[in-house]
Amino acid sequence: MSILVVGTVAYDTVETPFGRADRVLGGSATYASLAARVLGADVELNAVVGGDFAEAHVDALRDRGVGLDGLVRDEAGKTFFWEGRYGHDLSSRDTLTTDLNVLATFEPDLPASLRAPEIVCLGNLDPVIQGAVIDQTAAAAPLVVADTMNFWIESAPEALAETIARVDVLLVNEEEARQLADTPSLVKAARDIRAMGPRTVVIKKGEHGALLFCDDDVFAAPAYLLETVADPTGAGDTFLGGFAGHLARSGARSSEAMRQAVVVGSALASFVVESFGPDRLLETTSDDLDGRLEAFQRLASVPALVF
Repeated sequence: MSILVVGTVAYDTVETPFGRADRVLGGSATYASLAARVLGADVELNAVVGGDFAEAHVDALRDRGVGLDGLVRDEAGKTFFWEGRYGHDLSSRDTLTTDLNVLATFEPDLPASLRAPEIVCLGNLDPVIQGAVIDQTAAAAPLVVADTMNFWIESAPEALAETIARVDVLLVNEEEARQLADTPSLVKAARDIRAMGPRTVVIKKGEHGALLFCDDDVFAAPAYLLETVADPTGAGDTFLGGFAGHLARSGARSSEAMRQAVVVGSALASFVVESFGPDRLLETTSDDLDGRLEAFQRLASVPALVF
C-alpha cells in the first residue's frame, strides 16, 4: 500500500545536554518517510530543498527506498534550516533560528504518479500547503493522516480548521491538544477535536506515551523506556511515519489497527532519539523493530486480574 509523505526536508543544528550536532539532515518528511520504510511501505516524498542540499543526503534517502520523484530542488535558494536547544529534561526546547529559505515559496504541484496514494501523510507544514495536497489527491480518496503544531494553531487558526475538517487522523501533542480545543482536559480536547472532523485523534505525551481516541475506543500506550536519550528531534515525525506505515502494512482501518499503529509509532520513535539526527533510524531494520515491539508488549502487558 502506497504512502505519500509531504513535509519538510531540512538541515538542523541541535544542542542538548548530551552534545551538539551541526547541520544534520532533518525535517518532518525525512523522519516520517524513513520510519515508514522500516515497515516496508511504498513511500513517495514531496518536499523542497535548496541548491545547498548535499547529494549524499539524497542518496541516503534513496538507498533506504524512499521515492524521490516529488523532491523539488530550487538551485537558487537554500534548504530550510532550524536550530534549537533542549533543556536538561529534554521536554522543552528553545528555537534559536528558523530560516524558511525555499520553503517560504513552496507550493506543492504533485506529479501525476504521486496523486493516487492510499495514505497521505502530512508532516508539520503550513495548513494551506496541507490543504493543497489534499486537493491534489482527493480523487483517490486516500486516508489522510496529519500532524500539526502550536505555531499554526496560533498563526493560522482558520486555515488549520479548514484542513483539520478534511483529515481522517490528527496527531497532536498534549500542549497542542489543549490549545486547539481550549480546554485543560485531554479527554474533552480529543472529543472537541474529533467534532472538528477527524475520526481519530492521537495525543502524543512524549516520555509518558500516547492516547488514542477512535470511534468509541480509548487506548493509552506507554512510551518505550530508554536509559539514554541523545536528541528528541524528529520523534513526533517518526511516530507519524510509523503510524502510517503500520496502517499501510496491515491494510486495516479498524480501531484495533489504530491501537497497533500507536504502538509501532512509539517503538520507532524510541530508536530515533538514541542519536542526533536520523542516523539511528537510517540503520534500523525490521528485525530491530520486531525485537523492540516484543519488549514493548512485555512492558505494557496487564496481568490477569483475580477478584
